[in-house]
Formats: sequence, structure tokens, C-alpha cells
Amino acid sequence: MSRFDPSVPVESELIELADADLRYFPRWVDSGLADRWLSELSTQTPWSQPQIKLYGRIVAVPRLVAWYGDADAQYRYSGLSHEPLPWTALLGEIRQRVQQEVGEPLNGVLLNYYRDGQDAMGWHSDDERELGQRPLVVSLNLGAARRFDFRRKGTSRIAYSIALEHGSLLVMSGLTQHYWQHQIARTRKVCAPRLNLTFRQIHHEPTP
Repeated sequence: MSRFDPSVPVESELIELADADLRYFPRWVDSGLADRWLSELSTQTPWSQPQIKLYGRIVAVPRLVAWYGDADAQYRYSGLSHEPLPWTALLGEIRQRVQQEVGEPLNGVLLNYYRDGQDAMGWHSDDERELGQRPLVVSLNLGAARRFDFRRKGTSRIAYSIALEHGSLLVMSGLTQHYWQHQIARTRKVCAPRLNLTFRQIHHEPTP
């Protein structure tokens, strides 16, 4: 039977944080399929490295990125406006599988490519207005396992960490983005690349 046969139970773990809705699927796809996705996406994606203004300086983000989606799924974050690249056959296939898992539509995906442990993502919440009042962010992880940290907004202490493994899926929904921030910190322990795909639903009209 297919891994995506609805009759086959999927192993997942509930991450218990207050005011958050988090579920982790450590082996969402088998390693062979995850290897193929990683190889094809890392080599075929037209990566860019945008520059942003940080503390008054213009700096390049410490990773490579690409934004794909429906034609009207424009997305603005970190002060930058992103026009979507059209879905490829592979990304369309992955989107269908992710939508089947979460039971919700998703019209865009942000790809982040971490070339080694020195590529990172700073503290932030995915709480842009176009993601709605209860943002759904579904994160597919390929390649090297990297530590994913959570901290409560307004605090500096890391409250929870999880190693996002090759072929895993992390679903963040509900009020998670209202109360929590997350990061991928730099590390000297990882040399291999990691590719992360975060699927989202862009709302074209402001949510009341």
C-alpha cells in the first residue's frame, strides 16, 4: 500500500506547548523518496539570496530562497515582496500530498536552502497579515537534521527544541504564530545541506 493511502495510519507526535498547535511527523516520507526530492529540488531550483536591511545595514540573508505558488499568491516578508514562480510538476505533486495530510488548501511554498551549518534563520513568527488570523505553516524537511527552536514572544529563553529530520513534516497551526517565535541557529556540528519547504495559504483579502 502507498505511504499516502488514507487507510494507513501515520505516526505523528503532538508537541505540547501552551497556546500552540504543533504536530510532528518524523518519517512522513521514506528516505529513498526524500533523497530524490532533495536531489531534484536542490539542483533544479533557481535560487536567489535576497538582501534585507538589518539594524541599518544591508545584508544578504544567510541561506538561499525561492517562492513558488499560484499566480496571485504574492507574499511579503522581511520587507521584501515576492512574486511566485509557477509550480513545477514535482512541487505540485508534493503540494497535493501535503494538502492530503493536513486537509487544507495551500497556494504557496517558500523553499529555504541551508548550504551548511553556517546558513541560518533568525527568530521570527510567520504572522504576516496575508496568512490570516490562524496561519497554517506546513514544513517539509529534507537533508541534514537541524535543530528547530521555539521561544515565547517577549522572552529570550528557548522553551523547546526539536531536530527536524530528513523526510519529516512539522505542522504549525492555530494560534502558534501569535504567541511563539522560532529559529534555525548556526551550528558547527552540521556540514551537509538542508532543504526546507514551508507551505502556506495566502489570503488575497485582509482577514477581519
